[in-house]
Amino acid sequence: MARFYSNENFPLPAVEKLRTLGHDVLTTQEAGKASQAVPDDEVLRFAMDDNRAVLTLNRRHFLRLHRQSAAHAGIIVCKFDPDFAGQAERIHMAVGGLESLKGQLIRVNRT
Repeated sequence: MARFYSNENFPLPAVEKLRTLGHDVLTTQEAGKASQAVPDDEVLRFAMDDNRAVLTLNRRHFLRLHRQSAAHAGIIVCKFDPDFAGQAERIHMAVGGLESLKGQLIRVNRT
């Protein structure tokens, strides 16, 4: 299963569902970085240093970071979806067949 770092804007119910699906998810709050306005490049670096792919709703900024460099542990960009369990299932399916998320940019959209 995948190792994720959920950006501060990523919904906790989706995180909890991903955990029930067997993924290791560290939240910004659990990492002690909540409400600190940590720049996106530092979020990505923190995740990479812990070998975690970033989960985020902040698509535009993380797409830009990926275009600048694919030297990261993975980025999963999502659109907001109030169906948190469904969103987690789509993330699970998107990463399930991959050997590694390293350098990958994965887009997960609403159905």
